[in-house]
Amino acid sequence: MSDEDGYFPESVAAAYDESAADMFRPEVVDPAVDLLAGLAGDGPALELGVGTGRIALPLASRGVPVHGIDVSRAMVARLRAKPGGDSVGVTVGDFATTRVPGAFSVVYLVFNTINNLTTQDAQVDCFRNAAAHLRPGGCFVVEVGVPELRRLPPGQSAVPFRVGPAQWAFDTYDTATQAMSSHYVTIVDGRAEYRAIPFRYVWPAELDLMARLAGLRLRDRWEGWSRAPFTGESVRHVSVWEKPAVRDRPGCTAP
Repeated sequence: MSDEDGYFPESVAAAYDESAADMFRPEVVDPAVDLLAGLAGDGPALELGVGTGRIALPLASRGVPVHGIDVSRAMVARLRAKPGGDSVGVTVGDFATTRVPGAFSVVYLVFNTINNLTTQDAQVDCFRNAAAHLRPGGCFVVEVGVPELRRLPPGQSAVPFRVGPAQWAFDTYDTATQAMSSHYVTIVDGRAEYRAIPFRYVWPAELDLMARLAGLRLRDRWEGWSRAPFTGESVRHVSVWEKPAVRDRPGCTAP
């Protein structure tokens, strides 16, 4: 799928950092970078869905060699224009199937990006692709929300997540297919603009099965980058699966 046909064209890329400003705050970014840098150790990292470099750039500034895969040339151009943007190698393509040279200590997906793959087959392919890029003992890390189906009363399929004077946003769910979409209505110069992005929500146990199919095993699961315990009340999780080491060599370790 080309940029022009995708959901992150120039019009979205131009405003992406501003629209996701809360996710760029140091208190959000630093714990993620700390954990990923610890998992990478002295090896390279691969980000699937690198976007504008929210995580890749500060991780590279820690001395970790970072490569990224992203389907949107417009998002990649924004990364390239930032200070240090030339330090991150990027391959344009579908991160579920695109291969790049080398073997990595850590492969990671952040900020619900696994849900951008809108079929179960594509999500399974992503796990296999991540495993193929990992060194023995390396780790695949995914940050994703827990589906908020408990907020749906009978007969309702929409959950609002942003309500303001100039923008309304809500998610819709199809519990039969696990399809969901995020819908945005924004007032610009007195006129309403509408945009929708499709996703596929996925459960932690389903991700664990995808990992097993790819030859990975669950190592850790927390409710966030600060490594607080994951519980039945957690609204998101950061999960770490490892590729078995050869001849029982030590696997990845979190500092």
